Amino acid sequence: MATAEPGDEVQARLQRWRMQSDAALAAALDGLDGTEPRLLAAMRHAVLLGGKRMRPLLVHASGYACGADDATLAAPAAAVELVHAYSLVHDDLPAMDDDALRRGQPTVHVAFDEATAILAGDALQALAFSALARAPSSDAARIGMLAELAGAAGAAGMCGGQAFDLAATGKGGPHHFSGQADQVLEAARRKSDSDPLSFLERLHAMKTGALLRAAVRLGAIAADADARVRTALDAYAEALGLAFQIRDDLLDIEGDSATLGKTAGKDVAQDKATFPALLGVDASRARLRALAQAMSDALATCPGDTAPLAALGRQAIERDH
Repeated sequence: MATAEPGDEVQARLQRWRMQSDAALAAALDGLDGTEPRLLAAMRHAVLLGGKRMRPLLVHASGYACGADDATLAAPAAAVELVHAYSLVHDDLPAMDDDALRRGQPTVHVAFDEATAILAGDALQALAFSALARAPSSDAARIGMLAELAGAAGAAGMCGGQAFDLAATGKGGPHHFSGQADQVLEAARRKSDSDPLSFLERLHAMKTGALLRAAVRLGAIAADADARVRTALDAYAEALGLAFQIRDDLLDIEGDSATLGKTAGKDVAQDKATFPALLGVDASRARLRALAQAMSDALATCPGDTAPLAALGRQAIERDH
């Protein structure tokens, strides 16, 4: 691994990328001339009211480590955040998690209405792929990025993981699957070698990890990174995705709604499958430490400056919201 930038310079770089991502997202929405006003307002509400911007930052950090410039990474960074924003709009709906608070603001279906929220989510997903299709990359890179984001967002990724999560909610968590699961859950449990922890990891590798992994891969694809580098970045992304979810689960029981910007304690109230519920709090924290080491080990094999990727890994584990 090449010599990394000092910590202050890394944070300045991350802040610059965040500002660039915010500008790219605003520009994508500004380009929707003629859109029905209420729909456009709902889309802006979903995208422009803050957020960690973890996924676009991962695109930039991965691409930077592989030698790509900011202009090449702007479109994939915006695209993955638009997909993430759409997923949150739909995740908050009464038919899903039924949440009224997101990023410290009313969720889209509360601020507008359910029908508008559904349409806003659909439109954001379409906008994501439109932005990626116009990325200033080679045809091969654009096709590769489109395929990567589609796979991460679909039935084998985020949507499939959410479906497993909905099916598991209210069934007493993964430790009760063997006695209470329906046929779909039982088949998934068997595919995970009848191990509740393996099932939970698979669920979250799809629901949360797939889009984080896609963000890292998009940067590598845009930079035309070689197979060896992509393998190392995949190992980093796998550990990051799991760490991100475990930290989310811990924050749900340790945080408060004002700090989180969303409703705290909902996982317990809904009897959801979580790592603290299965492993306990102390073991979940120990798992986070092991995943931090796994990220560090993976990045140690990568050429280029991986300090921004390392900083984002620490942020995923240490964040308070």
